[in-house]
Amino acid sequence: MQRYPRDFRGYGPNPPDAAWPGGARIAVQFVLNYEEGGENCLLHGDAASEAFLSEIVGAQPWPGQRHWNMESIYDYGARAGFWRLHRLFTTARIPLTVYGVATALARAPEQVEAMKEANWEIASHGLKWIDYRDYGEEAERADIAEAIRLHTEVVGEAPRGWYCGRTSINTVALAADTGQFRYISDTYDDDLPYWMEVDGREQLIIPYTLDCNDMRFATPQGFNSGDQFFTYLRDTFDALYEEGRAGSAKMMSVGLHCRLIGRPGRVQALKRFLDHIRGYEGVWCPRRIDIAEHWRAAHPPPARGLRPSHMGRAEFVARFGGIFEHSPWIAERAFDLELGPAHDAAPGLHNALSRVFRSATHAERLGVLTAHPDLAGKLAAAKRLTAESTAEQASAGLDALTDADRARFEALNADYTTKHGFPFIIAVKDHDKSGILRAFEARIANDSETEFATACAQVERIARIRLEDML
Repeated sequence: MQRYPRDFRGYGPNPPDAAWPGGARIAVQFVLNYEEGGENCLLHGDAASEAFLSEIVGAQPWPGQRHWNMESIYDYGARAGFWRLHRLFTTARIPLTVYGVATALARAPEQVEAMKEANWEIASHGLKWIDYRDYGEEAERADIAEAIRLHTEVVGEAPRGWYCGRTSINTVALAADTGQFRYISDTYDDDLPYWMEVDGREQLIIPYTLDCNDMRFATPQGFNSGDQFFTYLRDTFDALYEEGRAGSAKMMSVGLHCRLIGRPGRVQALKRFLDHIRGYEGVWCPRRIDIAEHWRAAHPPPARGLRPSHMGRAEFVARFGGIFEHSPWIAERAFDLELGPAHDAAPGLHNALSRVFRSATHAERLGVLTAHPDLAGKLAAAKRLTAESTAEQASAGLDALTDADRARFEALNADYTTKHGFPFIIAVKDHDKSGILRAFEARIANDSETEFATACAQVERIARIRLEDML
């Protein structure tokens, strides 16, 4: 059994309206990453210096050595950048969410006090600002637990949000397993919050951003000037605001760092963006925890319906073996495909079943066609159709024919089967009785190769309708 864990479907083509408080058309949420003093450094017990997100282009770790320039760049964020941003946002009366590295917060008592006095949310940014990709699961679990403990000790209350950033494949599951967090933000996969099932628990996910993020001042092909940052933020806001006006309100995250946007040559771009959004009605600037509490109230965890990718073989075949008429082998083979979340809705599962049907031999596909009953034929009269076929034929009124209509159908069935070697197949739910008769009379004249292809397409259409009824 192959199962693919990544979810490419999400909310699909019709995402829900966020229903933000006060009818806001957009939620613009600012995050300040506080990492200074939590980065890789020999003073912190690490093996090498930091090399990520600084003014030093192409920086590399220095094993066994302190990197004075790197340390002083990080120091700038704590000493000057933080206070510049603190003045900007408190003056604008816009509350922030701080992603606070626990060890960095422990080294910044005045900054923590200022965050609390401003009523900023202080979420957890992990124990240290280091890369967890090569950490073992238990070692990372221990660091998460220590991050919560130290954060609580330093801040005075436990964190309710989590964002590690430099994650392993296990990070989200380990954070969810603590049961501590009202939301987790270690994803970048949507413009709206959503619920993720993690080991049987529903965990709220509030996706973060790496594009509307000042980190791109310190990465290749990033922002070279404040104007580029402002333009990108403005265009993102304008696009999402327009969607909100159309009844599909979204969330915009903006990621900031004390040592990056806190520089005088960049902060003006952020000021211009704040001025830009002030010119619009219906803009909500919450903390991340405010978004979490709103989403929990307005969009609680969904009821989990049938999820084919979670089923065992026997249940899968039992439920979907009749989607293609009397042909459970299609479901049996589809079960062995690389199924995942995208196949837990009608379009995805239909694609998986149809792939099996399309790749089958001509004889196997002909067997599926001949398994279909005649329309309004003897099986229908004897009430020997499958439940699906009975309901489908009844939907077009084929269960209540006049004697003349029945005779006409029987004659057409006989002529069609004699010519083509399989019964006439049509998705009756797409037609009424007169439309079915017109199609019958038109298609009977086709060559058998054309009708074989047409009948196969109609078999797939019937399967789609049946799946939509189930899922």
